[in-house]
Amino acid sequence: MAKLVFGMNQSLDGYVDHTEFGPSPTLFRHFIEGTERLAGSVYGRRMYEIMRYWDDDQPEWGADEQAFAQAWRKQPKWVVSRSLESVGPNATLLEGDLEGAIRKLKAERDGEIEVAGPNLARSLTELGLIDEYQIYLHPVVLGHGTPYFAAPRPPLRLVAHDRIDENVIRLTYVPA
Repeated sequence: MAKLVFGMNQSLDGYVDHTEFGPSPTLFRHFIEGTERLAGSVYGRRMYEIMRYWDDDQPEWGADEQAFAQAWRKQPKWVVSRSLESVGPNATLLEGDLEGAIRKLKAERDGEIEVAGPNLARSLTELGLIDEYQIYLHPVVLGHGTPYFAAPRPPLRLVAHDRIDENVIRLTYVPA
């Protein structure tokens, strides 16, 4: 059975915004390796549209960007949306019964399935489907933006913490 994991970069004051702070080369390499190991990813519409950037090669990309794009493209993706009519390569549109679809994915797969996007994570948290939360804590204060937890924080228990690079700590929590 697969484990559903919600992980994102977060500021010290609890916000996620990829335009305000990006990963260091060490952290980006960590994300490449993690993406290569995933059994797949579940996206909300907005996050999926942001990530579609990786579908097309860009001339300015270096080796790490190309490696991430390759890993992202090869993994299966499931997109939860009521407004999209189609999705890109290696992606499946999930419509209708979200809980049933995610339970089926978890039962049919092994490994980790990433949950991408705080709004989708909120819905899956309310359904009790997220098995692990990973916060990549950056030493940045934003004061605005989208919060990591789009609803009240569920009761959690810290199970691990590790330093990823000189400025980022990953905090791993499970539902309490």
